[in-house]
Amino acid sequence: MKKFIAVALFIIANPLLAQVQFEARVSKNTLALNERLRVDFIMNVDGDNFIQPSFDGFRIIAGPSQQVSQSWVNGRSSFEKVYSYFLLPTRKGALVIKQAAIEFNGQVYKTSPVKITVTNAVQQSQEENDGQISADNNLYLVADVSKTNPYINEPITVVYKLYFSYNIGISNWRELSKPKYNDFWSQNIDIKQLVAEEGMFKGERFRYVVLRKTVLYPQKSGKLEIEPLSLDIDVQLPTNRRDMFGQMMIRETSKRVSAGSRTIAVKGLPESGKPADFSGAVGSFDFKVTPSKTTLHNGESLELVVSAAGKGNLKLFTLPKPVVPNALEMYDPVHTESVNTPLSGMAGKISDSYTIIPQFKGTYPIKPMQFSYFDLNSGSYKTITSPEILVTVLDGPTATDSTSVASTAKNKISNLEQFKFIKLKTELEDVHGKDFLGSNSFYALLLLPFGIIPLIVIFKKKKEAIDSDVFGNRIKMNNKLAKKYLSEAKKQIANKELFYVALEKAMHNFLKAKLHIETSEMSKDNIQELLLSRKANPEAVNDFIALTENCEIARYAPSSSASIQQDFDKAVEIISGLEKQIV
Repeated sequence: MKKFIAVALFIIANPLLAQVQFEARVSKNTLALNERLRVDFIMNVDGDNFIQPSFDGFRIIAGPSQQVSQSWVNGRSSFEKVYSYFLLPTRKGALVIKQAAIEFNGQVYKTSPVKITVTNAVQQSQEENDGQISADNNLYLVADVSKTNPYINEPITVVYKLYFSYNIGISNWRELSKPKYNDFWSQNIDIKQLVAEEGMFKGERFRYVVLRKTVLYPQKSGKLEIEPLSLDIDVQLPTNRRDMFGQMMIRETSKRVSAGSRTIAVKGLPESGKPADFSGAVGSFDFKVTPSKTTLHNGESLELVVSAAGKGNLKLFTLPKPVVPNALEMYDPVHTESVNTPLSGMAGKISDSYTIIPQFKGTYPIKPMQFSYFDLNSGSYKTITSPEILVTVLDGPTATDSTSVASTAKNKISNLEQFKFIKLKTELEDVHGKDFLGSNSFYALLLLPFGIIPLIVIFKKKKEAIDSDVFGNRIKMNNKLAKKYLSEAKKQIANKELFYVALEKAMHNFLKAKLHIETSEMSKDNIQELLLSRKANPEAVNDFIALTENCEIARYAPSSSASIQQDFDKAVEIISGLEKQIV
């Protein structure tokens, strides 16, 4: 009985235990003696009592830094907590990063050991030798082209991916040059939300985001060039220095990357077997000619719909035009399109709708129509032929009465053209109008420049006085920056790290404006002494310093949206209070 209960409990608990994931990931498994290694200990639960391995054979140059993220997707939550280290090997050979451990719900979980191979030292850039991590080998912009030798009007896709390693962070990017698709028909696909994913690049594990997706249809044969996409990216690089709280300091810089130009070798469509009526359709289609009715009375009309549906370059060719007898009057068509363009290419339906009105009684044929296209699957031309359509007009004049009908219509037109009006409305002007020369307007415009000159002189002197006031301008600029960053912090409440960066900058610029100090003078003791000397409330001064110090800690510590909103409200309250207290 006891064994049965134990087995039952194991079966129930096993799925719960299987949900806990705790693993060690490294930036690379083989590195040189003078290269750095990033190690991330990642868990999908909020584990306690994290115990780091001893890192035998390595020296810790930065870390641990902690990052917590939680998200909701389609009603399901995901949690991730990461402890990160930057290591430098101290000897060559096969090294092992041993197990790390955490506790969760009374259970201990450990990572698997990771083997690292350390080789001879390699030559590095000056930036790397100085103990800094470079963005050069950690950031790449890549243009993935689905096919480099398509036919004319065969769809290809270009997906632009930004790869960045676990060693760095990115916060913003700007387009320096957009890709140009000369001799291509192009359609961009909207990306509603940028999502970071994991993948292998150059044999190493990278994160990446898809920035742009484009569908292209080449319009001529030969070698066509896709000009590159270039970006200017804001990058955060970790250093081996720490701040007063022991946290790893981040160095912000920018990096320009380019996807490089790509050459597409486009094949022309084969001339062998090309139909005479081929209009450039490439893909797989269904062709139909559909009349709204085939039996009409005198004065009635019918709609003849010529349509092509399927997958291919639907927007890049014309449908064939029907041929009707002279007894049927056909008007210009109304063209409609219902086409979607996903990453796989255009798909949908296009149609031309013709209005046809019979002139005489009788039965009239609409000849069969042919639609030809190049099928990419078989690599050959295909032709679809519609059936002949017979239109029967039950009543009205016969074709023998056509001469008299035409003569009567011509007489009516000629009678109307005998009477034409010259002009129905007159516009008269006074012949004794006043001259502009000598008028009040003339003298006002003449004296206006002499009245503007003193205003220009006064404005210029006032501007020179303002420009010469360097101290006052600096205070205005700091005030403006404080308001700007406080407004930016309010916008970034949903993004914890960017919120606390903006909030800290807002508070620093407020002090610069009120105390007339520079960044180099902003130590804790100096700020406290200056604020108290300006009659500030000691409690408000302590709250200001405490909130400033909390900004750096809160960027990496777990926090809720409620605590972020509380910090923002407290910052506004403190700044407003000090604004009134400082003399």
